[in-house]
Amino acid sequence: MAIHPIDYRYGTPEMRRIWSEEARFNAIIRAEAALAVAEAEIGLIPADAAEAIEAAVPKASLRRANEIEAEINHDMMAVVKALAEVSGPAGRWVHYGATSNDILDTATALQLKDALDCIEEKLQRLLLVLMDRSAATKELVCAGRTHGQIGVPTTWGLRFAIWASEVGRHIIRLREIRPRVVVGQMTGAVGTQAALGEDGIEVQAAMMQHLGIGSVDVSNQVISRDRYAEYFFLLANIATTLDKIGIEIRSMQRTEIAEVEEAFAKKQVGSSTMPHKRNPIKSEQVGGLARVIRSAVEPALQNNTLWDERDLTNSSCERVIFPEATILCDHCLKVMTDALTGLIIKEENVRKNLDLLHGVNLAESVMIELTRRGMDRQEAHEVIRTTSMQALEEKRPLAEILSAVPEVTKLISKAEIEDALLPDRYIGTSVRQVERVLQKLAPLTS
Repeated sequence: MAIHPIDYRYGTPEMRRIWSEEARFNAIIRAEAALAVAEAEIGLIPADAAEAIEAAVPKASLRRANEIEAEINHDMMAVVKALAEVSGPAGRWVHYGATSNDILDTATALQLKDALDCIEEKLQRLLLVLMDRSAATKELVCAGRTHGQIGVPTTWGLRFAIWASEVGRHIIRLREIRPRVVVGQMTGAVGTQAALGEDGIEVQAAMMQHLGIGSVDVSNQVISRDRYAEYFFLLANIATTLDKIGIEIRSMQRTEIAEVEEAFAKKQVGSSTMPHKRNPIKSEQVGGLARVIRSAVEPALQNNTLWDERDLTNSSCERVIFPEATILCDHCLKVMTDALTGLIIKEENVRKNLDLLHGVNLAESVMIELTRRGMDRQEAHEVIRTTSMQALEEKRPLAEILSAVPEVTKLISKAEIEDALLPDRYIGTSVRQVERVLQKLAPLTS
């Protein structure tokens, strides 16, 4: 019976597979086999024993391991016994010199390797969508807003470019943390490798090389959890960017603004009681799940504060936060990519909102021009501030009011005032910035 919404509502098939019980079991027995192979290479166990253990991996059964765990109440030892049973006489060498977390943490590294591959691929897809939308709208002038109030113009292309740049940094962060996160260990009971004698360092290196992952420099019984905390910070950071984009979509889809709209299928229902509703449900879902993803950061940090050479407080916590936060982050990446791909931009409303204040939102442009022509900047600010307040109160075009102010018209003609209040003429280097960002981000898409 499904309980967690990940089981039936959220998550992509590919990421669910990585964190399934079967995948976890397979990662653990792969680590056990790699240990045997490494020990055989160094000469600690017979070569034919390592071959037999490696050959037994497909025969090992999760069902059998669960049966044994029910009897002995130790999950790792249950897997060891299940693998040993199908390894024949070589079973005596399974788990030789290892402690539980040598195998468990190494198995986690194998899962993280696959998970990071999956997340990076989705980040690249999202980046491509944002770059395409930015290029297509780099000259689409719109009202900029600060504090929820209309300000000077910007472009939709610049908005998309800012988001794309943020996603690009997440890809870089992911690639930077990969060698710190995707590491295994073979250090024994308290980190001394005493059970492996003088060959411990070589065994660990050979084992990780066989698995295709990195190797810790030093550890106690467990890999230091600062590595995993960094991973959860990445997930939270990605989720926050997606939340940020979703908030802007939701804000711009308000009925009174209506500059954008999430795609709405022909038979889609917006409300069970209000048939007319077309809600930004994708962005809202991402915003809600982002809260859950971010909530994994605090326990991930606390998982690094274990007693002495280790205790067990991290284990139960990590069983929850690794699959949950990773699957939800991956899911949110897909949902937001779909939302942005289908996002409808209503250019007529973009223009209507841009012209809503009849030039008052371009007040800065006139202030700058007055200063350029000789007026004290602070005096220009006050003149334009008072006339702007008048324009808003009287609901009159700012150009009309400014044209009746002598200290303004002695420096700028009425035609020049009207020209300064054209929004399309006041977007600065927006287009160039977009083009520069897109060029810089292009290498990250492959």
